[in-house]
Amino acid sequence: MKAIVVTEQSAGTAGMTLAERPEPEAALLDVVVQVYASGFTSGELTWPSTWTDRLGRDRTPVIPGQELAGVVHSLGYGTTGLSVGQRVFGLADSHRGGTLAEYVAIEARNLAPLPGDVDFSVGAGVAMPGLTAWQGLFDHGQLQAGLSVLVHGAAGAVGSMVSQLARERGAYVIGTGRAADRDKAIEFGAQEFVDLENDVLEDVGGVHLVFDVIGGEIGKRSASLIRAGGTLICVAGPPEARPAEGRAIDFVVVPNRAQLGEIAQRVRDGRLRANIANIATLDNAVAAFNPTTRIKGKTIIRVRP
Repeated sequence: MKAIVVTEQSAGTAGMTLAERPEPEAALLDVVVQVYASGFTSGELTWPSTWTDRLGRDRTPVIPGQELAGVVHSLGYGTTGLSVGQRVFGLADSHRGGTLAEYVAIEARNLAPLPGDVDFSVGAGVAMPGLTAWQGLFDHGQLQAGLSVLVHGAAGAVGSMVSQLARERGAYVIGTGRAADRDKAIEFGAQEFVDLENDVLEDVGGVHLVFDVIGGEIGKRSASLIRAGGTLICVAGPPEARPAEGRAIDFVVVPNRAQLGEIAQRVRDGRLRANIANIATLDNAVAAFNPTTRIKGKTIIRVRP
């Protein structure tokens, strides 16, 4: 099969090549999916889990990619809940990856059915951002209607999902980003926008929840914006500062079939839109992951027409 392969961690995305690799086989509780569309998460090649298995053993050369949508090709022993030929989407374990390929072996529990009226590119485009937003807002942030949410990177793949889900829950959403991101952030649900290059972040005042995908100095300053009892949610690593009277939580997204089903239903009925900035073929994937201009949103690799 064709696959995107990386042999050296130090090379980053510049070290990606398109190569022939053996087709995977379905182990216990696995399925093999014929991939129609897949995605790649920024920073994935810097994660230790990309380069080792769960026992710490080196697994280079690696096929990166966690997000996917496709069709079940074969079933491993003990697999339940899925059938050959079924449309699915989901998130691979970070210690396995492998979705930037024509076929991938993945734990069946990491997949959910993809409705027939949802495009494969959309399925791959909402898997990681959708789960990250859902788990940050509802599992960790315990967001309720009537609360205020500050979303950093509101025009990006994750931020746009956060804004949409928070608005649906009945929260008041304030987005942040560069000046050029304003229109897109508003389009995806932000009711106000803070230009991080020209506005004063602290002028926002107190909010109940900050969803931080940026980290660094912006994340540190965000701690002072949390109201008493509020929450700073960070997906850019451990927060460098904590709210004086609130919580600070950093987490790593995990696959969840039930939550993927909730996301798919919202895509079907128009409550949730994928933020896809670029679609490329597998043959052009290396160039797509080394863009010459700034891209705000997901890059999706369309593996099959």
